Amino acid sequence: MAQLSLLKQHRFLPFFITQALGAFNDNLYKNFLLLSIVFSSLYNQTQSAIFVNIAAAVFILPFFLLSPIGGQLADKYEKSKLIQRLKIIEILVMTAGAIAIYLQSLPALMVILFVMGAQSAFFGPVKFALMPQHLSPKTLLAGNALVEMGTFLAILGGTLAAGYIFTSDYRFTITAVIVVFIAIIGFISSLYIPKAAPNNPKLSINWNPFTQIVHTVRITKKNRTVYLSILAISWFWFVAATYLTQLPNLAKVLINDNPQYVTLLLTLFSIGIALGAWLCEKLSGDQVELGIIPIGAFGISFFGIDLYIASQHIITHQHITIIEFILTNKRILVDLMLLSISGSLFVVPLNALIQQRSEQKNRAQIIAGNNILNALFMVLSALFSIIMLTVFNATISELLLTVAIINALVAIYVFSQVQEFVLRFVVWLITRVLYRIKSTGLENIPKTGPAILICNHVSFVDALLIGAASRRSVRFVMDKNIANLPLAKYLFKWAKTIPICAQKVSPQIYRAAFNQVEAELIAGNIVCIFPEGKITRTGELNDFKRGIEVIIKRTPVVVVPMGLKGVWGSIFSRQRKFSIITAIKRFRSELEVLAAPPILPEDVSASKLQSIVQQLIR
Repeated sequence: MAQLSLLKQHRFLPFFITQALGAFNDNLYKNFLLLSIVFSSLYNQTQSAIFVNIAAAVFILPFFLLSPIGGQLADKYEKSKLIQRLKIIEILVMTAGAIAIYLQSLPALMVILFVMGAQSAFFGPVKFALMPQHLSPKTLLAGNALVEMGTFLAILGGTLAAGYIFTSDYRFTITAVIVVFIAIIGFISSLYIPKAAPNNPKLSINWNPFTQIVHTVRITKKNRTVYLSILAISWFWFVAATYLTQLPNLAKVLINDNPQYVTLLLTLFSIGIALGAWLCEKLSGDQVELGIIPIGAFGISFFGIDLYIASQHIITHQHITIIEFILTNKRILVDLMLLSISGSLFVVPLNALIQQRSEQKNRAQIIAGNNILNALFMVLSALFSIIMLTVFNATISELLLTVAIINALVAIYVFSQVQEFVLRFVVWLITRVLYRIKSTGLENIPKTGPAILICNHVSFVDALLIGAASRRSVRFVMDKNIANLPLAKYLFKWAKTIPICAQKVSPQIYRAAFNQVEAELIAGNIVCIFPEGKITRTGELNDFKRGIEVIIKRTPVVVVPMGLKGVWGSIFSRQRKFSIITAIKRFRSELEVLAAPPILPEDVSASKLQSIVQQLIR
């Protein structure tokens, strides 16, 4: 398992420990403060809800103000040294925090919470910018999933520790000692993080946070997919911040005022996030799989709505035990965990996506832009919660229901704007649910630059199978009748399929297809054609047309012969008409995608390529 193997590697383990300890410390301090507010006799229910949301906003505000400067520093300087200096600052901050805890001063605790947020705002960009430098593309998703898992388990640890310590008569002294001790251990682990070269050492730092916010957000907008992914991540944090902030009051209102039920709900939420991060790799394999994002998005809404319904039938009383509560209210607890699992399925691939597709010299600043918008949305979540609870007099359950409904609308908007997510979902559904795909020789597909893939044509989903196997986006040349199939035509359009037909049928479409292929190759993209010109009706390879020779003559690039095995006889082939029995028999059957070494343009001929493909599929 890629995730666990990373924990054995020096390039990842010290970094993982450092960030996990930082998350633990932040949440121990923050949750101790929240519990002190919620269970204080000085405030009524409405006042405690308002103070809790103010505390959440105080912690998040520095991310909005200071992340742009943190992103510049992470792009300009060597990252391991920068992390070490930030951990020294954490020791100083936590020492001051220990004094504030010991004195039990709410104003001082709020000030330290703000400074903690400032230190974390500088740490965020360097943390995520470092990962693509230390991890390969194959392990980037696993690394992100592991960091997400570790972070939320650290959140869980900090939450549990805060809840347990809060029951002690010496809670203030114990908390003060622990936060300083953890900060020191975090600094020691940071000393072992391998060096990561600066992305842009000549960068001139702009220390004005307000002008830099504008500049940083502009950088994130250069790549539309990256920018919309950042907005989607920011919405996730709106939802997550709402739940994490409101769960203490939800437990107090729905169950009773025993802090152990706050710990129970926060534990389930954090475990769900960790399980979802682990599940990401299982569902994705060793690549960044965008197809699971819609599953996560709509899972958040579905389980959020059901959580509200379940909360209307909760069974509890003042002296109920933990075990009794769990046994009589399994639905609400399962909903909470599945909701947080869905959150991970949504956000982990998006985080890996922005790291993978960001311009290297500005990567940390783009991640800082992500942090800015994340922070803005979390502050907005606090304001939204305050307005819902005070102006509209909504209950905590009604607030969470509203967020779940809005989430569904946001998901529909995001997927309408980034059709790649929907396309990849369909591809994932076919290639990982309906079939099991084995790949051989895909390293022969060039990692950069233009190339043509040629393949046998066995079914209506050949393009989806090849697209799923390739790590690069592929433009497919496809018979116009297949490209215009009902419903499927939208997927093919989103995939930028190039429709073609015989020259005698439509000279205009024929010429346009060749011109578009040439344009795609000149732009450095990969184009796939099916030289047979039609789907086989016998399972045997048809003769290759000479269109490939025309393309190579116009635009000389390498050609990678490919073959599909095991697809003939599936419900998408032309062996027989669709039947339920055939679908059941072929469910989860194994398919194989094979690729031969590239052929130089001067050696390309239709007959030679046909011979190579024939050998592949034998």
